[in-house]
Formats: sequence, structure tokens, C-alpha cells
Amino acid sequence: MGTYINPGKENFEMAVNSEIFVDKTEMIRYLNSVVNTQKRFISVSRPRRFGKTMAADMICAYYDREADSRELFSELKISATDSIQTEKSTLNWDAYLGHFDVIRIVMTKFFKNGITADNALEKMQKLIVRDLKKVYPDVDYFDDCDLIQSMEDVCSETHTQFVIVIDEWDAVFRACKEDEKGQTKYLDFLRDLLKDKPYVALAYMTGILPIKKYGQHSALNMFTEYSMMFPRQLAKYTGFTEDEVANECYRYGRDFESVKHWYNGYVVSDVIPPDPGHKEQTETGRPLKAVRYSLYSPLSVVEAMTTGVIKNYWNKTETYEALADYIRRDYDGLKDAVALLMDGGRLVIDTSTYQNDMTTFNGRDDILSLLIHLGYLGFDDETSEVFIPNREILDEFKTSTKSKEWTDTFESFRLSQELLKATWNRDAERIAEIIEKMHDKADNKTYNDEAALDYAIRMAYYSAQKYYTILPETDTGKGYADLILIPSMNYPDKPALVIELKYNKNADGAIAQIKQKNYPDRLEHYKGNILLVGINYDRNIPSDDPDFKHHTCVMEYA
Repeated sequence: MGTYINPGKENFEMAVNSEIFVDKTEMIRYLNSVVNTQKRFISVSRPRRFGKTMAADMICAYYDREADSRELFSELKISATDSIQTEKSTLNWDAYLGHFDVIRIVMTKFFKNGITADNALEKMQKLIVRDLKKVYPDVDYFDDCDLIQSMEDVCSETHTQFVIVIDEWDAVFRACKEDEKGQTKYLDFLRDLLKDKPYVALAYMTGILPIKKYGQHSALNMFTEYSMMFPRQLAKYTGFTEDEVANECYRYGRDFESVKHWYNGYVVSDVIPPDPGHKEQTETGRPLKAVRYSLYSPLSVVEAMTTGVIKNYWNKTETYEALADYIRRDYDGLKDAVALLMDGGRLVIDTSTYQNDMTTFNGRDDILSLLIHLGYLGFDDETSEVFIPNREILDEFKTSTKSKEWTDTFESFRLSQELLKATWNRDAERIAEIIEKMHDKADNKTYNDEAALDYAIRMAYYSAQKYYTILPETDTGKGYADLILIPSMNYPDKPALVIELKYNKNADGAIAQIKQKNYPDRLEHYKGNILLVGINYDRNIPSDDPDFKHHTCVMEYA
């Protein structure tokens, strides 16, 4: 057993012998199905405390030819799994047990603050080659400092294949955040080490971040990514499932509903491709459907079970400053988005522009995408919505937004909530007062601009996103409604809202325009529960008039 080559089974044995061990060994069945195929490159990204290292220990223990792990795995779930039928053979659960040399690399050992990427790569190669020479002393090595060449030397002389397990593969992006050249060199090194190399039977990488993009391509485009957004076939191995947590609660006598409230909320879907060997699919002729799982943070559940105290354990491995630093960057109304999420709302985001690092942000959605991978937000892949998953994470947001810089954001959001309640209560006078306060946030140069009033209205109803789909400037067939709010599926009892703005006219005229343009006809499904809201601001009232900067509102049902 070496430091980097064939590290053995001891780490995984300790996990199995721990007070709480949740058996995820069935994952090996899927890994066996991709060994020595084009899909043999697997990149798994999860937040801290979600069991990445234990999974890596398990993989090492299973494939390591020196580990003698048959007795260990024969008592675990993998031994009861069905065989895998391929075009050439049938793979039983132990088909690759102890079959390969394993190389285990923990990148945080090399990439640390203050160490350049060049120095880290140089040290890593020397240490692994040193282990290679101990295992294969008779090979004629060309260059002791070149890991790639040395592995090619071993493969060509001994026909040996390796399972390569890289833990914390993205450490370079955290330790060398500003070193773009070093990051690129590191990515290119991994590509040259792994891609198209006959000595690679399986490559398994773990990290917090998905694979880094740069330029028009990724250096590691041979990898299939299994992330918090799209975990694919590894979905149920990404964290503790609800059934697994319920079992632990029963075993320890803990209140499951309390545990669920504090730690549940990460919703993921597997995506199962056609499986010719699957009995159900063979019998029905229909492909299997994806399964959705509710996941829990393993560390938090283990702490709650063993201590009997259900509280926030997230800060055992994270400080609130990590979250606070990202959400204070107010890109595209990010702070308003955070306020909505903290109120239990959900937001549709575009994750496609996120560059998979911790420094490149071009807008609000890039930061929200990062927070998904860090575990601060859940992601619904069916709706592309983000949300705060549970009480534990909500506590982190509350701690991260206690500074004075958040005062105005939360006050505006509070007013928005009050406005929505006033709208439901048909309190036209209060609506006008709140709209006036929101409009006052425009500076004096833009106050009398129609666009400023339009923006004020939209921001005023910002909190409504929790209950509605908001459609600005909606085509009605005979014109445009300034704002239409359609109740979401979760709140079908709420009235649909049609909001019309008038400038230098009157609120009654706004209601008349709604009727004239037949706006409610486009909301036939909500007929009888449509609330028409007309709002007007008259800029021509002189400053010494009591009605200066005064807004009016008229409402009625349709």
C-alpha cells in the first residue's frame, strides 16, 4: 500500500465501522458499467459535507488490487445488485473488485494559498512517480519528473491499467483564484494525463465546482458531469435520501418532521437512459422514468442523530462570510432576489452563462448558480428555479444579511409585501401611498420620467413573485397591459391582477382602458377572480400644492 498508489481500504473500513454508516455502495454498479468505455470519465460536484471523500474512499477500496476487500464488500448493498449485461459480457457485482491499480490524489494537499500552480504540479508529479517506481521498479522510466510519461512507460511494459481518483479537483480555483494562467495550465495537465490514454480504466473526480469553462471549450470535455443541477444516474448517491434519514430517525428516536424541516430541501432528478438489461424496461418496452429525490446534508443529519440536538451545523465547516461576500455584490438586483428567497420565494434563473469558477460573474444569475454548487440554494431542474432549501440554510442567510447595508433592501421588500396585502384587501388608498414611497426612491432628475414610475411599480410588486408569474408589458390583442400577475399553481386561490399605469391622467382612466382593451378576456380561466388596478401620477401639480407628488389608485373586480 502506497501513499498515492493503491491506498487500500482502511479509510472506507473506518466509515463502515462508524456509528452511522449509510450504505451507498450500489453506486459501484453504475461505475462498473462505464469502466473501459467512452463514459469512463466521471466528474462529481457537490457542496462540502455531502460525502464526496467517503465515496472516493469507497471507490479506492473496491478497485484497489492490493486491498483484499471481498469480505468487506460482500456484506454491503453492492453484493446484492443485479448483474450488468453488456454487448460482450455479463458483469457481476464483483467483476472489477480488486482488479486495478488505483491512484488517489487529493488536490488540496498540493494547491494551497501562496503556492503557485506550477510548483503544485511539479511536487505532485514527483511524489506520484516516486510511488510508481516502488510498485514497478523494473520499468525503464524516461523522466522521473514527468507523471504522464512515467504512466505511459508502466502501461507499455506491463499493460497495467489504472483507476484514477482525484478528490477536490477544483482546489486550484479556490487557492489560486487570480492565477488564470496557472488554472489553464492545470486543466491542460489533467487533459493530457487522462484523455485518450489506454492506461485509464476509470477516472473519477470530485469537487465543489463543475468543470471549468474557458474560451470556446473545456480542456476536460471528455468528462461527464454529475452536479447538484444535473446529477444523472448518481442522484440518489449525492446526499442522504428521505428514506435513509427516516430510518436513522427511527433508529435514534429523533423527530423526523423536525429533521426534515431543518435539513431537507435539495431536490434532484436522475436521468436514466435506456437500459437493455433492466427487467421492467424489457417487459414493458418503455424506457424508465427519471426519479426525483429529496436530499439531506449528511453531516448535519449525522450531528443531529448523534447529539440529539437539531440545530444549524452548517457553520461547522463554513463561515457566514463566504455567503455574505457573494450576496452583497448587487448585480442586477441580487439583493432584492435574496430578500425574495428568504421570504420563501423561488426565482427562475439562467445557469448557462456561469463559468464554473468563483471569480467570473457577469450578472445575478451567475452568483445564484455558484450558490447552488456551494449548497446555499436548491435547484429545481424542471422549472429552472432556485430556492433556499431548509431552515439550516435560511439561518445562514439571516446571519449573512445582518449588516446595515441590507437595511434598505429589506425595508423595500417589507413595503412590497405590504403593497401586495393591500392589493388583495382592495385598499386603494394604501396602495397609492406605498407606490408613492417606491416612486420617491427615484432621484429628482428622473422622478417625473414615465419610465421611473413604470420601474417603481414593478419593484413595488417584486415580492409578488412568490405567489405569481409576473408578465410585464403583456400583449392583450388590443394593446399592452403594463403588468399582469398570474397566480402560480401553488396559490390558485389568489386573484389574477391586471395593473395599468397612467401618467398625467387619472386612475379611473386606467380602469377604463383595461376594459376597453378587453384585458380580462386573456384571463378567461380566472374570470370572476380578476382584480383590475389603475394607478396614476400627475406630474403637473405644482410643488406648493398638497397633492404634489401624489398618486391615485382605483380598483374593481372583473
